[in-house]
Amino acid sequence: MIRRSGSDLTETGRACLIETGRMGDETDQEERRRRLREQPVIAVEQRDGAWVVRLGGELDLYNADAVREALREVAGKRPARLVVDLEEVDFIDSTALGALIEARSTLGGSGTLLLAAPAHETRRALQVSGLDRHLPVHATVDEALAAKL
Repeated sequence: MIRRSGSDLTETGRACLIETGRMGDETDQEERRRRLREQPVIAVEQRDGAWVVRLGGELDLYNADAVREALREVAGKRPARLVVDLEEVDFIDSTALGALIEARSTLGGSGTLLLAAPAHETRRALQVSGLDRHLPVHATVDEALAAKL
């Protein structure tokens, strides 16, 4: 029998779920969310002469500094194209949106900031904020990399 204490499982219940293989996905998802909460920058890489910054999880006041720092570092390299991959972003607040605007300002006239693959909620935040009218938004990273500047 599995007993719950609040939202936590007892050790016996946890062991039963692990043995039956039913906890793997739930535990993996919780672990992923925790990691992304702490470090929302999944990857920074060069592709096809551009820089791609892949973000994930919930981007908000608590981790916007990590997002801001990663974008500032890449923008400081003055790339012609900086693509922000939002595919794995579950939520974005005004603080993180501000980090995108700051990155665009850091690029100045030397490059273009493009957004790629926002999920429905993230796309909605971009629309409500009006940011989608100031930054190009593409369905995929490959489209953003191929877009005419």
